[in-house]
Amino acid sequence: MDDQELHSLETIPSGWLMSSISIEKINDVYIRVISDRSIEQELADRFTFMVEGYKFTPAYKSGVWDGKIRLYNLAKKTIYAGLLHHILKYAEENDLTVNYLNEVATTEDIDIDYVKKFTDWLNIHSRGKPIELRDYQIDGIHRALTQKRLLLLSPTSSGKSALIYSLIRHHLEHNRRCLIIVPSISLVSQMYGDFVDYSSDNGWKTENYCQQLQGGMTKDVSKSVLCSTWQSIFKQPKSWFDQFDVVICDEVHTAVAKSLSGIMEKLTATPYRIGLTGTLSASKTNKLVLEGHFGPVNQVISTNELMTKNQIAQLKIKCLLLKYDQDTRKGVSKYSYQDEIDYLVTNPARNKFIRNLTLSTTGNTLVLFTLVEKHGKKLYDMIAAKAGDRKVFLVYGDVSAERREEIRALVAKEKDAIIIASYATYQQGINVPSIENIIFASPTKSKIRSLQSIGRGLRLNDGKTHCTLFDIADDLSWKKSKNHTLKHLTERLKIYSEEKFNFKIIEVPIE
Repeated sequence: MDDQELHSLETIPSGWLMSSISIEKINDVYIRVISDRSIEQELADRFTFMVEGYKFTPAYKSGVWDGKIRLYNLAKKTIYAGLLHHILKYAEENDLTVNYLNEVATTEDIDIDYVKKFTDWLNIHSRGKPIELRDYQIDGIHRALTQKRLLLLSPTSSGKSALIYSLIRHHLEHNRRCLIIVPSISLVSQMYGDFVDYSSDNGWKTENYCQQLQGGMTKDVSKSVLCSTWQSIFKQPKSWFDQFDVVICDEVHTAVAKSLSGIMEKLTATPYRIGLTGTLSASKTNKLVLEGHFGPVNQVISTNELMTKNQIAQLKIKCLLLKYDQDTRKGVSKYSYQDEIDYLVTNPARNKFIRNLTLSTTGNTLVLFTLVEKHGKKLYDMIAAKAGDRKVFLVYGDVSAERREEIRALVAKEKDAIIIASYATYQQGINVPSIENIIFASPTKSKIRSLQSIGRGLRLNDGKTHCTLFDIADDLSWKKSKNHTLKHLTERLKIYSEEKFNFKIIEVPIE
């Protein structure tokens, strides 16, 4: 413990610790929470969690790590500043007095009428037409500006990029330097392109204020706004991060915990910290780490609300449950999860069914898969061979960002194209409003992957009012035993129910 930490302890009056907690801001990353030793131990226990899947990590297997994340450092008495609201909740639950040793959390007094007038003044356009921000976007901007640090939960097609643009423009009016972080190179280009689009009729030149960082581009920041991927800046020294007053992280749920913490912990003098995501992991640990870096979760609006307001496409979900014969079920019943996956993606009858389903759709169709060599490329060959005049595209990790953008632009102008894409490349951030059908060709139980993938089809487009999801599942159960991927369907159905999506299950014999 250094001299500054010892001084903090010495300044606390005797008698406070037994029935109170004292909170001190260290910087924009950490606060110090001091109390009686027993209370500190309770805090340490309260903010210690087993990491999901810890048993499979090399560090745990080698005995180097016990599989736990400890957010409250018992020795230094520190915790992420974004978890202040959890500390205050703990104090309230235990009738503890809270003493602030300095100004721990600051807010700004900004009237929502100012936000409305400011966004009107921005004169935002999209594809040549003026757009008026919706009430929930105005509210999200207002909360982000007044509270300074927030984790905004805003689903796909809710207008997150326009919200980010408005925040950036406000901060630039106050001479604040901004860092925007997105998960992929294609999203760097897309965010920059969105800013150009929004500014097409207001005289604001994006190239004068915004700089992109991707690939081999320079890390010397010459503009007021830098848009980068996590990977491009992860290894930069703390001194490099000191230049930013504002950090805005889009699709923040995708950040690897180590990368996220490595970057956010270097931003010690960055008071404005906004994270945005359409979905949060069910993992309590993951949510608390995100809150620790950005602040409390605020839901801007839900997907169901957007549908009710007719502000996104109406979603129809058809769960196509493929039923296999008894001999097949019996043979597969003892398969491991990976063996079952290998059986399904190489099953000729199943792949033929996916091909025929894809070709039977009308409108632009997105087929999502997991395994490239074993499944995606084979589906592409099968579908392209029978597609006739329909344009068919294959997108996966090895396809360059430039080619992906080219395909996106082409499909945006098409009426009946087919994109066969890996979940990894198309589950988030890709803006193709013309997609009318989505096919889950590979099983998943991930809430984030499911909802993000569905989001690809929810944007409205000229003449488009609905999107159909064909969720392909496989019933390989034998007697009382359910197969692995059938259990995954159960998890997806829970997600659909939680989101209030309409779905129906259709049994389909497969031979």
